[in-house]
Amino acid sequence: MNYIFETEMDVRDYECDIQGIVNNANYLHYAEHTRHLFLQKTGLSFAGLHEKGVDAVVARMNLQYKVPLRCDDVFVSRLALSREGIRYVFHQDLFRKSDGKLSFRASVELVCLVNGKLARSEEIDAAFQPYL
Repeated sequence: MNYIFETEMDVRDYECDIQGIVNNANYLHYAEHTRHLFLQKTGLSFAGLHEKGVDAVVARMNLQYKVPLRCDDVFVSRLALSREGIRYVFHQDLFRKSDGKLSFRASVELVCLVNGKLARSEEIDAAFQPYL
């Protein structure tokens, strides 16, 4: 995978279930937070885009849970990006830092609504171009 962005995060105790592993829904939060940080790196913000009538929304996700994360684990979230037509596809992997094992893999497809209609955003296209 040709990763273009990564960030490190910690598992917090309240994110774990009774089995002592991260609840499945929290992996989606980790992935979303990584995408938001990447967007900031490109100089864009969701709030700023929304004010201009541009909303990037998740259209589809494919999730694979591999090795569970546990309380106090540190992990690295990595992101790759591709474009398929009007969709941006974020390929996201979470690796447990202690042993490098893949914990979670996601393919997240985003589309843009420009003034409420499915369309390409010139601003997002320009910001993402160096990474495609």
